[in-house]
Amino acid sequence: MDTTVANTGTEGKTWGGGNQPLKASYGKMMMWFFIVSDALTFSGFLAAYGFSRFKFIGSWPIADEVFTHIPFFHGNYPMIYVAFMTFVLIMSSVTMVLAVDAGHHMKKNKVIWYMFLTIIGGLIFVGSQAWEWGTFIKGDYGAVQTKGGNILQLVDNEGHRVALRDIAVDAHGERVAHERKNGLWFVEEPTLPAYTVDEVYNGLVANPNVLVRTQAINAEGEKTVLSREESLRQLKTNGKLVVEGANLHVNEYGTSLFADFFFFITGFHGFHVFSGVVINIIIFFNVILGTYERRGSYEMVEKVGLYWHFVDLVWVFVFTFFYLV
Repeated sequence: MDTTVANTGTEGKTWGGGNQPLKASYGKMMMWFFIVSDALTFSGFLAAYGFSRFKFIGSWPIADEVFTHIPFFHGNYPMIYVAFMTFVLIMSSVTMVLAVDAGHHMKKNKVIWYMFLTIIGGLIFVGSQAWEWGTFIKGDYGAVQTKGGNILQLVDNEGHRVALRDIAVDAHGERVAHERKNGLWFVEEPTLPAYTVDEVYNGLVANPNVLVRTQAINAEGEKTVLSREESLRQLKTNGKLVVEGANLHVNEYGTSLFADFFFFITGFHGFHVFSGVVINIIIFFNVILGTYERRGSYEMVEKVGLYWHFVDLVWVFVFTFFYLV
């Protein structure tokens, strides 16, 4: 009898899954587990990017020459819009901190206001990233891919990029893409580029101030510009395909591996941001409805805040790897 009572008392003191580990609730602990596992995933992706870039360091695209666009403005503005996107995302993390702090003090109206600002910041970032993707895919100048897979760009005497559309000369040849109903059976070609290599070559001949620039980076950290004679020879003998913009197969800015990593890693992060915006919207309406006020705790706001801070921190590393280094 005494033994039974003693055992019962001991079992009552055994931890049953409550708030003992690190004084965190079950939900918060699970959020931390998810963040750690996701951090390892992003680390693997960025490590693969780093190794690939190191392997092709002599031909990797220069970020200042790729991300030069600003919506509604024409010109060369390296990294400005990307910096704006980063600033917006970091500020949304600040407003999330303020929302969590307001929740700790049970100030419902402030939680609503700061979460609203966080959602707006997330939407601006996702929209900006979608615009950046569209610009990257569409391209601006165009280039020519060689038979060996290298990229040849056109520049003027001062080293500024020259768009193919500004110099291409009509070769007066009919261009018909193979479709299943004509040409080879069951074979279709992708959409034909706006110009042929012959038209670009004719334009190069007609513009003596235009030269060819390769994707190879010289000792000064700049892409190699060929002489006039070598430019004509390279385009005539090695030109294979006109490239416009970037996709998973070709990339007018340089090696296609850069575009592969860019689409995959920034897309994966963009999916995280979009998911965070959706979750924030759900929590936002729950706050408006007074769900957490009735519970007497705004811990859900704190848990989604952990996720949002993680997304912001990951972007700092993505921004550094892709745009700064």
